[in-house]
Amino acid sequence: MRPASTQPLSLKQVLLCGAMIVTLSMGIRHGFGLWLQPITQAQDWSRQTFSFAIAIQNLSWGVMGVFAGMLADKLGAFRVLLIGCACYTLGLVGMALSPTPTLFALTAGVLIGAAQAGTTYAVVYGVIGRQIPAEKRSWAMGVAAAAGSFGQFLMVPIEGQLIASLGWQTALLALAAVVLLVVPLAFGLREPASTTGSGRRDQTIVQALAEAFRTPSFSLLMAGYFVCGFQVVFIGVHMPSYLRDKGLSPEVASYALALIGLFNVFGTYASGSLGQKFAKRKILAAIYFGRAVAIALFLIVPISPLSVYVFAAAIGFLWLSTVPATNALVAQIFGVAHLSMLSGFIFLGHQVGSFLGVWLGGALYDRTGSYDIVWYLSIALGVFAALINLPVKESAVVRAVPQPA
Repeated sequence: MRPASTQPLSLKQVLLCGAMIVTLSMGIRHGFGLWLQPITQAQDWSRQTFSFAIAIQNLSWGVMGVFAGMLADKLGAFRVLLIGCACYTLGLVGMALSPTPTLFALTAGVLIGAAQAGTTYAVVYGVIGRQIPAEKRSWAMGVAAAAGSFGQFLMVPIEGQLIASLGWQTALLALAAVVLLVVPLAFGLREPASTTGSGRRDQTIVQALAEAFRTPSFSLLMAGYFVCGFQVVFIGVHMPSYLRDKGLSPEVASYALALIGLFNVFGTYASGSLGQKFAKRKILAAIYFGRAVAIALFLIVPISPLSVYVFAAAIGFLWLSTVPATNALVAQIFGVAHLSMLSGFIFLGHQVGSFLGVWLGGALYDRTGSYDIVWYLSIALGVFAALINLPVKESAVVRAVPQPA
């Protein structure tokens, strides 16, 4: 039985609890690249082994995000958050203690991916969509996305210090304890019975999915999100090793990831706020094109700590700023009844891109000794994503006759 709750959730409560949950779950996740070299060196594994596990994590996140969204739409976010928290804790413990690549892929990959599906954007955005009026929805989603970015700014340096002071295994066990803070925060997102469950819907899950995949804009958003995942996860996981290969210290990589998180606080908030006033498809096109330009300039300019920090600030402003605009468009086009599920499907495209970005980074590095090919792919895909977002139609779908549930 779903926990009883009869009073509507306040804007402050939804944003505070949702933002803190995203801060923890995304903040921890953004630091995984710091473990690449410590784990591969200690276990005598290749970079591709580590990259494959993180690639599986992203794919698991995408696939399980669909089902987490369905459950959150049906039962509310509370239970899904508790399950996600349990999976996150067990996955971090398994990541620390796995003796073989297979077990590492199952814990760091499958289990943590499922955990992220239940503790990040799709579930939290479902609550925002149902509890916050449409005129404030894009802004509120920007606030939640900014919280995830602040989590990166906050947690990545902490994770780097934990590794340096405790060792990589104990650092992971410490994070497993920290993630349990999601449990008390989940109580703040228990939704009133009137806003969850099938009684409020005019569509079944099958009807909602059929409508979405008949709508070209849904597929275009999904393809754009594929590019987003490819770019950010490749950079997030492989940039620390790329910088070390170029002779820069580990501290430069840690500070760069933190800067990405800091500047994305401003980027995601700006994206959400601008989405209330301007066409969201144009905002998305500008973000993707801006990423392509930033990466190209980063590769052209001679590498130094200063150039890394400037790139981190620029790419950080564009990092997750696609998230509020994309999810607000899904709500705007299809409504909020199945928002978590439809956002989960869109996010599946993101995670397929993430899988390819992180895996190709490791595989091509092991084969060629360089990350150059994947950097060039990231530039080309950024231009592609900018172009395919422009034809997206932002008007709500027209349903001539209400469909029986």
